[in-house]
Amino acid sequence: MKVATVQFQHVAGDITANLSVVKNYVLKAATKNVELVIFPECCLSGYWHLRNLTREQLGKIGQNVPDGFACTQVTELARTYNITIGVGLVEQTTAGTLYNAFFVVNADGTWANHRKLHCFVSQHMDSGDSFTVLDTPSGVRLGILTCYDNNIVENVRATSLLGAQILLAPHQTGGCNSGSPEAMGLIDVDLWEGGASRYEELKQQCNGEKGRGWLLRWLPSRAHDNGLFLIFSNGIGRDDDEVRTGNSMIIDAYGRVMVEAKEPQEQMLVADLDLAMRDRATGTRWIRARRPELYTLLVKNTGNEEETRSVRFEHLDEDANTPD
Repeated sequence: MKVATVQFQHVAGDITANLSVVKNYVLKAATKNVELVIFPECCLSGYWHLRNLTREQLGKIGQNVPDGFACTQVTELARTYNITIGVGLVEQTTAGTLYNAFFVVNADGTWANHRKLHCFVSQHMDSGDSFTVLDTPSGVRLGILTCYDNNIVENVRATSLLGAQILLAPHQTGGCNSGSPEAMGLIDVDLWEGGASRYEELKQQCNGEKGRGWLLRWLPSRAHDNGLFLIFSNGIGRDDDEVRTGNSMIIDAYGRVMVEAKEPQEQMLVADLDLAMRDRATGTRWIRARRPELYTLLVKNTGNEEETRSVRFEHLDEDANTPD
């Protein structure tokens, strides 16, 4: 299966402008006979600025799934160019509930919508409560987990157990203060705004521990341990007061990086996936050796569980007052 991942810098709150970028890359993907192309988390709505919006303001950019303007536009692209497309947006239900959503639609009009399980960007947005898989017209089963969802190993295993062969992992990450002192780290927005004179410094930081270095500590293991192909799509560039590092990549079922974005620029990566690789992949075989009767502890509360938002923003205030 020929697949593609795109990284681009969204325009905060401008769905029309962001849809135009999506359309351009779908056209490029179609000329390469790509069957599946995915874009970053909240690529249509913008991401980090969402934390500062009121519920009313979020509602103005929120989209109905699948019948709203953004989703119907993407559905038409999928039908026209015979391609499966995944895009991130703010969903607003008819009841007014808001979600960080990832909409995936096939050329035949079948679709799935993943509501981020660990949403923290806004107190006005709810978290989803279910795992998401979708079969393509050719019979390939896709799983979807958005950004922080992929950090929780149980989420990936559960998606694999639902039969996913390819995991779609849209993100807006890297270049931020995670609250863990040895993970990621802020990138000065002046580096992004500095143009050619600061490009090499920006590239070094994006490909260092603030971006690629951190990702490679854990992301390939999600593919390897579950025998999944993984398509990682990330934002690139300034996102409000942070800088996304890009580093988009496609990883095979053994956890090996097939292609990756080595430049901190907008781009599309394409790879041919040999799905037969999964049959004897290490992770696929390990899953067959599971002993579920031993794992009851995994679904019991330990008393240490907290809401994602409180965990994500823990220590950030004190870190902000700590000199570099």
